[in-house]
Formats: sequence, C-alpha cells, structure tokens
Amino acid sequence: MPRFAANLTWLFTELPMMDRFAAARDAGFDGVEVQFPYDAPAQDMRDQLVFNRLDFVSMNAPPPNYTGGVRGFAALPGGQDRFRRDFDRALRYAGVLKPRHIHIMAGEAEGPEARAVFVENLAWAAARAPKQSLTIEPINPIDMPGYFLSDFDLATELLEEVGAPNLGMQFDAYHAQMLTGDAPGTFARHALRVRHVQIGGHPGRGEPTGGDIDWPRFFDALAAAGYDAWIAAEYRPATTTQAGLGWLAEWQALTA
Repeated sequence: MPRFAANLTWLFTELPMMDRFAAARDAGFDGVEVQFPYDAPAQDMRDQLVFNRLDFVSMNAPPPNYTGGVRGFAALPGGQDRFRRDFDRALRYAGVLKPRHIHIMAGEAEGPEARAVFVENLAWAAARAPKQSLTIEPINPIDMPGYFLSDFDLATELLEEVGAPNLGMQFDAYHAQMLTGDAPGTFARHALRVRHVQIGGHPGRGEPTGGDIDWPRFFDALAAAGYDAWIAAEYRPATTTQAGLGWLAEWQALTA
C-alpha cells in the first residue's frame, strides 16, 4: 500500500523548517521530502525525522539550492567535474538523512551533447552510489524554461540507455498533466520505470483535488500497476497547509 509524504519545501511553509516535521506527522503523513536540504545541518534534520518517526523519502542533487544556484546541471556540457564533486556532497548529506531516493536534476541544456553528458553523469552516479535509489524527472518547460528533461519518452530512453538497476523515474502528476494532458494515462504507459510519485493539482499546482486531473482514475492507474511506494504531496497550498489537507484522508482511503 502506498504511503503519503509531505514535501516540506512546499508544505507547512508558515512554520520554520525544523517545525515542519512535527506538523507533517500531526497531519497524518508517514514521511517527508526536502528538495534541497543543504542549508540546514543534516544531523538536525535527522533528529527531527527520528523524533517524529518519519521516513525521509527524497532530496534533490546536485546542490546548490535555488538561492544563488542553478536548478541542477547534470546535463550541462563541460560540467562533469562540477557535477561529480557536488554529487559527492549530496551523498554526504544522504549518509546522514538516509533518503529513499535522490533526484538528479538535469538543468538547463539542449542538444545531442547535453544528452550524452546526462547519460555519462547518470551512469557515473549510479556506479558511485550502487545502493542508493536515484531518479530523474520530466519537468514541464513552462514552469522551468530550458530544462533538458521535459519528455517522458526521452526519460525512458535515457533509463534504458544507462541500464542501471538503481536508476528510475520520478513521476510528478502535475508535470505529466502539463506535458501530456493525461496524467493517469502517462503514468500507465511509464509505470514500469516509476520509482517515486509526486502529486499536485492542475492547473495552478494547488491541492490534489478537482481540476483537470482525474484523480480517481489516477489512483486506479497506480493500483493497476501495483505501485506500492511513496506518494509525495508537492503543491502550493491555497491558504495554510492544514486548511487544505481534506484530500489526504480521502486519498489514503483510496490506496488502502
């Protein structure tokens, strides 16, 4: 049975970061993810995870975070040395935080050379951390212009080319709806490659209810594929996080 995680970069932002862990547990989440945890001491976060009995589901690599750095550069030609150095930094954080997945961000790039660099870096990272689950995620070009990986078929091609058992796909329902107009159908087509699922409403990336995504059909697609891993809530609350959590109990019941 899938379990639900709160993305603490997006949710409970009315609270300081270290207070968001307890808020997530109190709200009924079993796990959390933090996109870029590098601005806080890893052990402080680990203490919050243990105290609140939360699994740490996912983090992004490589650093730095959004304040003063690009959103990944794994596909950037000429950036291989930087990627490898900073991926090792991410692994040091992961050694403390123990994430289920590390999402490797491609960054802004285009063309055959970028594709080759991305494959090279993915293969290197998978070999560097053979016991760590790694993911790549198609992201729509409206929210993130110029992002190299903006196609689910390309993601599948890259995963097949690298062929590493610890490398899979991170599937974001919001990005899938933006890219294809059919998040449930897109999941069904790529389910064999999916290691981690994120949800957010469309349009607007609000609470995962209503809107253009057929949520019952989406969860039916997860069930049909036998998906029993994490589902992370990554969305922009309409008001406070707590006020908009009515969906959680409903979706937990659907996946029970």
